[in-house]
Amino acid sequence: MEETYKFLAGLGFPTRDAHDLPDSTKRFPDGAQVRIEIPSVEGPNVLAAVIEASKEYEVPIHRVSQGSGIMLCTDAEIREMFALAAGHGIEVSLFVGPRTTWDITSASHTPSGKGQALRHEGMDQLVYALEDIKRGCRLGLRGVLVADEGLLLIVNEMKKAGQLPANLVVKVSVSMGAANPVSIRHIEEMGAGTYNVPSSLTLARLGAIRQAVNIPLDLYVESPDEFGGAIRFYEIPEIVRVVSPVYVKFGLRNAANVYPSGAHIEQMAVAQCREKVRRAALGLEILRRYYPEAIMSETGASDLAVPQI
Repeated sequence: MEETYKFLAGLGFPTRDAHDLPDSTKRFPDGAQVRIEIPSVEGPNVLAAVIEASKEYEVPIHRVSQGSGIMLCTDAEIREMFALAAGHGIEVSLFVGPRTTWDITSASHTPSGKGQALRHEGMDQLVYALEDIKRGCRLGLRGVLVADEGLLLIVNEMKKAGQLPANLVVKVSVSMGAANPVSIRHIEEMGAGTYNVPSSLTLARLGAIRQAVNIPLDLYVESPDEFGGAIRFYEIPEIVRVVSPVYVKFGLRNAANVYPSGAHIEQMAVAQCREKVRRAALGLEILRRYYPEAIMSETGASDLAVPQI
């Protein structure tokens, strides 16, 4: 294997997983190691509940993400969500729609086709996705969530051409599935601003990715059942130490899938997100107990993709 190791090292990649779990020296622009993300915040009423719960449990929220897609929110709902987030210094990352799960094909609902579920089939659907992003940006969006390599590449080209805001942060979804240092660096080079790594990666594998990649990594420390349902709260101190800069992301076990969301299931989405904030409080207690010197960003940090209203 030595020849392969030498070749990889020459390209600047680690040759093994980081079994020694070295400290990451990389940081967010403000010098912090960790930020908190609450996912599946589906609209303004759910965001309001998250903000209320964050005050109740004394949990700083740096980013919220949404999965139903820009296309399934009215302009008024998006503006209300952005006003709430901007008032509290919270980044908002909205998913793009349509994607294959919203399309007429059944492939994404089959066991072997799930990997293509959030990608875009054909050029028409890719154009629709780009139009969805442009609409969001006209309303003040500065954080977008994608799960398709082609969309990522074109969004980056549109940013360079001035057709999308230069400060648009492109977050890549866990559904992309890349799980090694080479693949994730390639996604970084394509224009990703942050990358949601698979929830099941060991600390050694995460450490190797961190050695090869500079952008922040996002990691579910409690993942939804569809991503394995792991609850990794006691690993949070080591995750922060080894993977920094990292968005520690609190999903929820035993929760209903709310995509696409709407008024018919809004109270369930509200209840689930309030519980995610409570779970974040539990996780932060563990972080403070075992790694009290960990540096967390203040809310409203200057590089966050806070909506511009």
